[in-house]
Amino acid sequence: MSIYILDTNIVTLLQHENSQIIQRIRAVNSSSIFITTITLEEQLKGRLAIINKCNSDKNLQGLASAHRNLKLTQNFFCSVNLLEFNEAACECYKKLRQQKINSGSQDLRIAAIALVNRAIVVTQNYKDFIKVPDLTIEDWTVEYFL
Repeated sequence: MSIYILDTNIVTLLQHENSQIIQRIRAVNSSSIFITTITLEEQLKGRLAIINKCNSDKNLQGLASAHRNLKLTQNFFCSVNLLEFNEAACECYKKLRQQKINSGSQDLRIAAIALVNRAIVVTQNYKDFIKVPDLTIEDWTVEYFL
């Protein structure tokens, strides 16, 4: 059974109920679909940045909405399988950095988690992930036929 890791952009599409992503998820055993703590970090940073901006702008209506979105994000991540950036992934990440792969740190961390877990990264970001040797990637936003 393959293990799939949804990249942050795919998670965002899922949260917005993208029909192609939902169709592909339904075609795969849900116990084989994971999201990384890197994506959790990215989304929480984004939510907290909006809250901080609303605080400084004294935008109370925006602040209420930002907190509602923070709660929705928490609920979402409590309902999914999470893979952490553990010691093995950290070692793999260090090796990827030594290879001077020209990709963002967060993408390389997700790639390291995928390599350690022999997982397939589901992403639209072929540009960065294709640079990682031995990493398998798929794009679930393209048309899929059962």
